[in-house]
Amino acid sequence: MAESPENAAAAPAPAPPAAAAPAPAPKPSPPARSGIPPRYDLDAKWDACLDLSIRRVAYSSLAGAFGGLILFRSPTTRWASVALGAGVGIGAAFTECSYIFNGSPPKWSAKASTVPAHSEGGDN
Repeated sequence: MAESPENAAAAPAPAPPAAAAPAPAPKPSPPARSGIPPRYDLDAKWDACLDLSIRRVAYSSLAGAFGGLILFRSPTTRWASVALGAGVGIGAAFTECSYIFNGSPPKWSAKASTVPAHSEGGDN
């Protein structure tokens, strides 16, 4: 197919390369990563664990305070419900942090034990 004269006239000529254009200044590079695999990066694990612990304790304490405000009339039982909520939060945070530091929990199966049964007969 041949181009029409209208399209051929509208095409601009290529610009000559600029010889005196200054090179842009290089951007500062971000700090180099330490190269530690995520499995062994204790700083990241501690950060995640502290963040998780603060959130779990705060949210469960607030839930305990709200539940105590609705369910109980005595200040002692209201504070007890706050303490119970905080304890639940601490326990949940401890469990999750142990998973973060030690890896995933073991996979338990419903298979019978492979340890042989102990007989009650005399050993000869």
